[in-house]
Amino acid sequence: MPEKTGLPTSDAGSLRRGRFTYFPVVSGRMEFAVEVRQALLRERPGVVAVELPVTLQRAWMRAMARMPEISVILYPEADAADDRAIYVPVEPADPFTEAIRTAGEIGAEVVFADPDTGDRPHLKDLYPDSYAIRHIGLERYVEAYRVYPQPRSQEIDRHAAGIAWKLQGANPEARVVVVLSLNLLDAVLDAMQEPQAQPLTRSTLRRRREEVRVLNPHPDSLAEITVEYPALQWRYESARLLPPDWRRVDRRHVQLAVFREAEKEYEVRTGEKVAHWQRSLLARYTRNLALASNDLSAGLFDLTVAARAVADDNYAWEVWEAAGRYPPQKTASDLETVRIRGDEVWLDTRRLRLRRRLPGLKRRLRPYGLKPRKKEQFPGEWASQLNGTSICSYPPEDLVIEDYGRYLKKKGKSILSEERARVEPFTTSILDGIDMRETIRRWHEGRIYVRQFQKIRGEVGSIVVIFDEDRANRFSYMTTWLGENQNESDMAFYSTFPFDNLVGPGIGRAEYGGFLMSLPPRRMYDVWQDPDYEFAESKPERLLLAALDYSIHRHVVYVAAKPPRSLFKGIAARMDRKIIYIPLGQLSPASLKKIRAVHVLDGYDKREIAKDYLR
Repeated sequence: MPEKTGLPTSDAGSLRRGRFTYFPVVSGRMEFAVEVRQALLRERPGVVAVELPVTLQRAWMRAMARMPEISVILYPEADAADDRAIYVPVEPADPFTEAIRTAGEIGAEVVFADPDTGDRPHLKDLYPDSYAIRHIGLERYVEAYRVYPQPRSQEIDRHAAGIAWKLQGANPEARVVVVLSLNLLDAVLDAMQEPQAQPLTRSTLRRRREEVRVLNPHPDSLAEITVEYPALQWRYESARLLPPDWRRVDRRHVQLAVFREAEKEYEVRTGEKVAHWQRSLLARYTRNLALASNDLSAGLFDLTVAARAVADDNYAWEVWEAAGRYPPQKTASDLETVRIRGDEVWLDTRRLRLRRRLPGLKRRLRPYGLKPRKKEQFPGEWASQLNGTSICSYPPEDLVIEDYGRYLKKKGKSILSEERARVEPFTTSILDGIDMRETIRRWHEGRIYVRQFQKIRGEVGSIVVIFDEDRANRFSYMTTWLGENQNESDMAFYSTFPFDNLVGPGIGRAEYGGFLMSLPPRRMYDVWQDPDYEFAESKPERLLLAALDYSIHRHVVYVAAKPPRSLFKGIAARMDRKIIYIPLGQLSPASLKKIRAVHVLDGYDKREIAKDYLR
């Protein structure tokens, strides 16, 4: 037979045995679909055998005819006495689906190799993340899995024997590519070493398989029921007929596209933007969530969880919607369209509740007689009332930002205290309390660990908060203003130009890029014109230099997306100061959102009318 096919007879470790070439896959994973298509186009066999039940062949081919629309095959469970059923999604990025589609393109015969006797064993799908194929290749992936195979049983051997019987009955004159699950590979290879008898099929199974139905899942259900999230499926479907290029279907590139699309919708619906530091934190958090699940790339659930943690529920909703979008899927179909929940298809599903905070119709309704916010009587009315003689802040906003400044001082001291805490085994005193983390980590020692906080010398003086480093020079307005009482800090900040966005006569609204706060008040010169800070390379660095210069206490809190250059540690040490860095991602996005907007009034007389325009 090898002489007829021209294929070499390889050693026992090879996946090519005479006229049979075995292609192990992980069901539902896109990387295997890519590899299957390339292999079939390269080999062009006469027969493509897939490890799918022969009793579902008619329904599966009906679903193939609907591609690229996704279908669900529904049939009653074989041994169930009640009406329990099994749902099988038919997805374009599934390697078995791709094998059937490509076989049709090259004119190969398709053989459903699972005789479906009703005794299919339950096999745990414990596979490495298929994204590894992108970097190490399919051959090394399969070899690594076969080194530590899953335990075999009589049920597995019986099932493999049924598949081998079906393969042995394939066209003897044709080359055959067998697409089967990786966890069945070795069992099928062993069963193919000897002739197999036809397995017996129960009559009840035949009767139940006659009730197989093909359904059209509703587009809103796809994100819950598919193995790969719909946006990734669509990216694969769009690229499958193009020349092979991993970059088109790289998971992380698709994730980035999902986040960008969600950002645009998020800005349209809420008027808020996702900052650069949030994107960086989002990338790290999704990576950590994936690693916690022993994966290399995050799935849709982890992407949504990370979006909610880094931004809010509204952004998480937009990520879910963007990742769940699959344009070919329609509600109108010649099949029955159904809404299916994830827990109806999969076991051990996880649930995430998103609470979108968007103003509804009833919130926008105003009681009769309530005065609306005042507007310009004609374009340019408020701009014409600017005189530019002086500027001042809006006192209610001063109270909010001063309160947040006190919170940052407490947080900075707590971080410093945590860094200097000493942990030791419990002997005679519990000191400052039991260290639960260390006690659990060393539980095997059978000892309790306690913690002692070291006394921190000095207080926190100045505070610097950086929202945006302003590499693009978007925050062009730079000013310094002095506190008006003993409880109000001197402040230097850079922001967008406030009077480009007038919300009242002489009342401008701006967005902070960063600011510096320092007590006691009325000491600060114009930070932006001070020649002592000319060597600063950016606006954040100028603010940090001024914070070190004006702080009367030893510690200075610096809040930003990334820490300052190491140069500033030396500068601070020479001034007997210490910089306490707090990552911006550790702070509540909702709180940062409240303090980032600032209103600048064109004169103290505007304070009397500001309450009519600001809410």
